[in-house]
Amino acid sequence: MIKIITLKKFIKRAATISLLMSIPFISGCGKEDPAAESAAVIEEVMAAEKGSRDNTPECLIPEATGTTVYENETTVMDASNIGEGYFIIQYIGSNAKVKLQVTDPAQVVTTYSLAVDGGKQEVFPLSGGDGTYLITVYENITGKQYAVAFTQEIDVTLNESHLPFLYPNQYVEFESTDETIAIAEKLAYPANTDLDVVSNVFNYCIANIEYDYEEAETVQSGYIPDIDEVISTGKGICLDYAAVMTSMLRSQKIPTRMEVGYAGTAYHAWISTYIEDIGWVNGIVEFDGTEWKLMDPTFARNATESSLKEFIGDGSNYTMKFKY
Repeated sequence: MIKIITLKKFIKRAATISLLMSIPFISGCGKEDPAAESAAVIEEVMAAEKGSRDNTPECLIPEATGTTVYENETTVMDASNIGEGYFIIQYIGSNAKVKLQVTDPAQVVTTYSLAVDGGKQEVFPLSGGDGTYLITVYENITGKQYAVAFTQEIDVTLNESHLPFLYPNQYVEFESTDETIAIAEKLAYPANTDLDVVSNVFNYCIANIEYDYEEAETVQSGYIPDIDEVISTGKGICLDYAAVMTSMLRSQKIPTRMEVGYAGTAYHAWISTYIEDIGWVNGIVEFDGTEWKLMDPTFARNATESSLKEFIGDGSNYTMKFKY
């Protein structure tokens, strides 16, 4: 049973909170055994006949190959594979609070928190397409004041425009050994087309992940989803829904953007997918065999069908700010 807050009250409440992941959406009853419920769904899917589409996972692996490297005493940036749609940053300094800013060719600035635990290599997408990017690392001085520790311009020509949305990155971390990817393979088993995969993944996620009200109230800035934890607990916030679905679809060779922006006045996360012969379908969708319906996974899981249609409409309520 799900406790529903009216959409009007939800928007008003969510608009008062500034952090992306601290939006108090809707509280749902926890599952007694998420793993068992998930297994039952998978068993039902696998009982269907094998579809004509190849469901073998393909998890692309970012590499720091070392052929093009920019570095100083605080930062190592590997730009060897920018044509594949990503670069790799390793912070090697001693500051405890470090930010990365990526300014794309359209002058959209995306800010990330960098790992400071022993020089972890982190992957970041070149999601703005071809052109010149400015990569800047900032170290915290005091309070909210930061100083530039590293800066580098790179000129990017992608080998294929969809590549940034097929690789894993800091916000969408996945690899072939993840349980989430194994589930995606099973969900794609009866699929004949990419549309079938999108539909199966969408329906699985909204049926098996409850919105985590407590996490939404306590999550900190810089939160990174752990997709296998979301699957095992059966709980998550909007960023978790989006990261799980994005990882599943990318592993099935379907370019997928995890997008962050505004749903009405609420800061929120959702996904868009690219389907051959259709193009980018903006906002997570449900395909009923005849038409696309724009749906956000969090709203779809926790709101009534009538309120979804009223709020989402033709998608104009969604304003994208960042894409990962």
